[in-house]
This record gives sequence, C-alpha cells and structure tokens, in this order.
Amino acid sequence: MLVGRNRVDPDDPICSDPRMATGIVTFYKAEKGWGAISSPELPDGLDAFVHFSAIEAEGYKAFEQGNRVEFDYEPAQQDSFRFRATRARRL
Repeated sequence: MLVGRNRVDPDDPICSDPRMATGIVTFYKAEKGWGAISSPELPDGLDAFVHFSAIEAEGYKAFEQGNRVEFDYEPAQQDSFRFRATRARRL
C-alpha cells in the first residue's frame, strides 16, 4: 500500500501532491546513503526509513538533518523501521 501514489499531474515531476506526507529529516548518513524522516502523519514514535534511491533530485541525491521534505511511504520492515519512503523530495 503506497500513500500518496497518485499525483495531481502525472506529467509534471515537480507537481506537489496534496496527499504526500510532510516531515523533517531526523538524520541522514550520506556516506551510507540512508536516513530517517519524522512526520506527524506516521504513528507516534515511528520514523520512515529513506534510501538515496527514493530521493527525487538532480545530481547527488542526499538530505541533511533538518530538511523539510514531502514523501510517499509504505509499511515495510527495514532494520528497526516499520515504514519506508518510496519517493521523497525537499520542500
């Protein structure tokens, strides 16, 4: 089950989907290519795992701690995480 999978305009990669979750990058290990996103749209105390391959950006794909982001996610067991971002981008 993907959250926010349908976009307002599927031909516009920049078009913001009102159903995408918003959150803050709690940490990102650029050398490993992964991190975590916290969001009030996730259950209390749970963050979403984010891998660099899910980041929508040109060039080097990475986040920094404190970045505001929007993201789609799905339930998934990834290490200690119970959710995984399937698509993410900076706001």
